[in-house]
Amino acid sequence: MPVSPINRREFVKKSAVTGAAVAAVGAVGSGTAEAAGRRHGKGPKTWAFSILGTTDLHSHVFDWDYYLDAAYSDKDGNSVGVARVATLVKQQREAKGEERVLLVDAGDIIQGTSLAYYFARVDPITEGAEHPMAVAMNHMRYDAAALGNHEFNYGIDVLRKFENQCRFPLLGANALDAKTLRPAFQPYAVKKIRVPGAPDIKVGILGLTNPGIALWDKDNVGGKMVFPGLVEQAKKYVPRLRALGCDVVFLTDHSGLDGSSSYGDALPYVENASNLVAEQVPGIDAILVGHTHVEVPSYTVKNEETGEDVLLSEPYCWGYRLSVFDFEVELHHGRWRVTKKTAQTLNPNTVDEDPEIKKLLEADHELVVKYVNTPVGTCTEDLSGAEACWKDVPIMDFIHQVQMDTVKEGLSAADAALPLISVAAPFSRTADIPAGNVTIRDIAGLYIYDNTLYGKKLTGAQLKDYLEYAAKYYHQVPAGTKVDTSTLTNANSFWDYMYDTAAGVDYDIDIAQAEGSRIKNLTYNGTAVTDDQVFVVAVNNYRANGGSGYPHIASADIAYSSTNEIRQLMIDYVTAKGALDPADFAASNWKLTQAGTPVF
Repeated sequence: MPVSPINRREFVKKSAVTGAAVAAVGAVGSGTAEAAGRRHGKGPKTWAFSILGTTDLHSHVFDWDYYLDAAYSDKDGNSVGVARVATLVKQQREAKGEERVLLVDAGDIIQGTSLAYYFARVDPITEGAEHPMAVAMNHMRYDAAALGNHEFNYGIDVLRKFENQCRFPLLGANALDAKTLRPAFQPYAVKKIRVPGAPDIKVGILGLTNPGIALWDKDNVGGKMVFPGLVEQAKKYVPRLRALGCDVVFLTDHSGLDGSSSYGDALPYVENASNLVAEQVPGIDAILVGHTHVEVPSYTVKNEETGEDVLLSEPYCWGYRLSVFDFEVELHHGRWRVTKKTAQTLNPNTVDEDPEIKKLLEADHELVVKYVNTPVGTCTEDLSGAEACWKDVPIMDFIHQVQMDTVKEGLSAADAALPLISVAAPFSRTADIPAGNVTIRDIAGLYIYDNTLYGKKLTGAQLKDYLEYAAKYYHQVPAGTKVDTSTLTNANSFWDYMYDTAAGVDYDIDIAQAEGSRIKNLTYNGTAVTDDQVFVVAVNNYRANGGSGYPHIASADIAYSSTNEIRQLMIDYVTAKGALDPADFAASNWKLTQAGTPVF
């Protein structure tokens, strides 16, 4: 779930990509360097090679939207899926030479689509199925992949099974065994690029994952693994790679590059630390960046100790782009050193999907399509999430009702006497549950994450703090100023998935006020909430463990917890009732105001 957007103006530097440019890069190694070597009657003195990079694929194999049951489409004309990326990879290998191209990923591979859920929960790989992402990435001949935070969403057993199915290492130099503090996964890999008549070029690939795993997947990793900072572990392993004789050190980081953290000071390590690694750890040539779901074709950071430039690139997410790092190296006294390096991103939307991947995985894809189109009940009217970010709409009350019903059933007698409320975020503005038949994909399109459910205790004062934190999602709009929904939310820095609404209490959000003083008229059953009043709050595990930095909730007492996904609880709710009727759950309990006047 967590992604923290970087400042695009500062970091995103677009670079034009043409077929001629790709051909020219290949020529550096295949023609120029070898010719130079031959003129001196020896092996080549210069060489060129490339490292290709993907990140945040989130189990997008084909160019398909399982929630809409249609080919993927967005306003920018992007395509998704490794099947198209595979075609670009083939083209790069053909242009530059098979032996001159490495392929690396920066994590978040096995979670994110209905395909991922199917092979984690419906036909799980722990019971014999082969993960489609392992099949696709093995076919593409990946050389290494970093662990992403979402790799841990389904538990360590699923991750270990996926690791066993991959013919390339999953790297995580800062994923340590909690007891021994030794690496729980392979920290790095060393690849050799053959150069006829000259020493091999040794490329060290170091993998680093996100420290936020300790918070976001506490239920799966607590007491089993710990996740120190990227800078701290890179300082340990980069010198080791150099000592092993690596001519080039390449990092694949599941971490953004603006030095921010969505969890505030809840952890002593930075969430988006790739720029800090580049600045503070000498000996790094380039970094493949992930986690933040943005496109950064090429970005350079100067190392503060050596003054050397470190090259970074992030290829967006979902297979939207492929990063291409091109290196030129020169032989000096028997060792290669980098003399030039460039990066760019390629767009796969102009190429066809790889036919061999289609042949390998079309049957799996069709299984998932059939699964998500399974009817589970009906709905009495259309329920849309289009306005859920600024209005209390019934589709969000559906989530709240399921959360409260489930927590209520699991409370102790003492906790059942406390007032029960729910908090949840509008994950998708395109979510829509149609009137008539309701399918699994309709519900999955509303609740797109594999979160589980908690009940936590907050006082009235803490609840108000919590809602004030959520209310910073809105820009301040002074009284008398027209409200424009296209600019109302602060979603470029406080994303939709970070914004919680509450059910079970009534309140106003006064967007004319400054952050921290927006929650007005907070009541429970018509009576003002008091500071010492205690509530049980139904909340997902990501938020309950500190995700998005909400106050109080991570340290709050637990009244209920479950390993069942909220999405599945919603499916079960509809299945049990047969019909989804807003009359059973819809309640307008919050609204936006300007100086007390309702906005909508």
